[in-house]
Amino acid sequence: MSCMLTYAIRNLPASSAWAARGFVRSLSCSLPLQAAVQPKSKKTLAKNGVKNIVVVEGVRIPFLQSGTTGLLNRTSVPRDIVDYIVYGTVIQEVKTSNVAREAALGAGFSDKTPAHTVTMACISSNQAMTTGVGMIAAGQCDVVVAGGVELMSDVPIRHSRKMRKTMLTLNRAKTLGQKLALISKIRPDYFAPELPAVAEFSTSETMGHSADRLAAAFAISRLEQDEYALRSHTLAKKAQDGGMLVDVVPFKVPGKETVTKDNGIRPSSLEQMGKLKPAFVKPYGTVTPANSSFLTDGASAVLLMSEEKALALGYKPKAYLRDFVYVSQDPKDQLLLGPTYATPKVLEKAGLTMADIDVFEFHEAFAGQILANLKAMDSDWFAQNYMGRKSKVGAPPLEKFNTWGGSLSLGHPFAATGCRLVITAAHRLKKEGGQYGLVAACAAGGQERVQAELADLVLKEEVCCVMSGQHWN
Repeated sequence: MSCMLTYAIRNLPASSAWAARGFVRSLSCSLPLQAAVQPKSKKTLAKNGVKNIVVVEGVRIPFLQSGTTGLLNRTSVPRDIVDYIVYGTVIQEVKTSNVAREAALGAGFSDKTPAHTVTMACISSNQAMTTGVGMIAAGQCDVVVAGGVELMSDVPIRHSRKMRKTMLTLNRAKTLGQKLALISKIRPDYFAPELPAVAEFSTSETMGHSADRLAAAFAISRLEQDEYALRSHTLAKKAQDGGMLVDVVPFKVPGKETVTKDNGIRPSSLEQMGKLKPAFVKPYGTVTPANSSFLTDGASAVLLMSEEKALALGYKPKAYLRDFVYVSQDPKDQLLLGPTYATPKVLEKAGLTMADIDVFEFHEAFAGQILANLKAMDSDWFAQNYMGRKSKVGAPPLEKFNTWGGSLSLGHPFAATGCRLVITAAHRLKKEGGQYGLVAACAAGGQERVQAELADLVLKEEVCCVMSGQHWN
């Protein structure tokens, strides 16, 4: 992750000559983004007395299936102007409990630059970004690096509780007799490892079980889920081959090759996908490895600034971050429905409707989860009986929805996905000439964030965020 921060900082332009020419070099000089369509004119979301906060740049290393290869790099702003660094992570390594600080030092940032780490399950980097937004809005900082990192190929594995208790007691034993007495109590089952569980602490259920139940509740068939997953892989492959995924930077895996692209994108066929057995609810479940996001290694980062600071430094922001909303739901029956609850809230906060949004980027934990949310968002009955609303917010049109693939195909390194969603939304807005984007993600614990983006943007927990894309001449 430290090399990703270094790479991100290294490649941002800093001379006034760039500003005089009216644009800032992107992380990638890909032609598709430089030939962007100009957005249609819409109302601004700027608020009197409130700082405009912008995304200057964003990068990620290739997202890799865990157990394959490995992690991050990119931007050229002077390290000494970064006021704060905040990173998200879910499965923490005890030796680097504040991974943001360790990565910052490893990347060559000053030891005077504060850094802290947050954890909020799959929306940890969303929380990192909104923390940065809050610090800039409060006037405490002008420049913040936010991001997330996850290494599922090397998760910490603990001794069993019995063994841990014995070892701690042994450490306090004073005599040889006391030590031998404790050792004699150790049994073979003490050596059984305690693996990290991708499960809800409050319900002991995995997200896969929740996704299966959600799909059943909304009558979403196995075929529908496989079709959506195939769509994700097909669109991701098209975006990758077309040079759209310009936020990806090469990463040299220690002792191995340099990886340059996501390796989980694998378009298949409905026939092949249909051969896979249910992964969670057996034998009748509909959630399978083919229509679920996979365990992934990866890291991501975004550079946030006040608009005033960005322009003074000669940078052309990619988008404004305008509003964000976090919501929490019942972690048993509504664990993955956060986008449905958060979207109308963030839209109302920003004064927008679904029709105003040009780009939608939703985290795809499971195909069934996405399809359930689309059905719930398009249901007056659900809005009235579960949300206390008079009418539905409406489902996003698929032609605007995750058109460069999503977590099902690109991968889902828990804490790194939020930044990917935001920077993808920003790039799509520029490429497609859109103005507003909406980013949404669900997370463990029944929490969600949604965000929208444009030349003006919005965010969420089960997050919702509104963004807007700015395009200067």
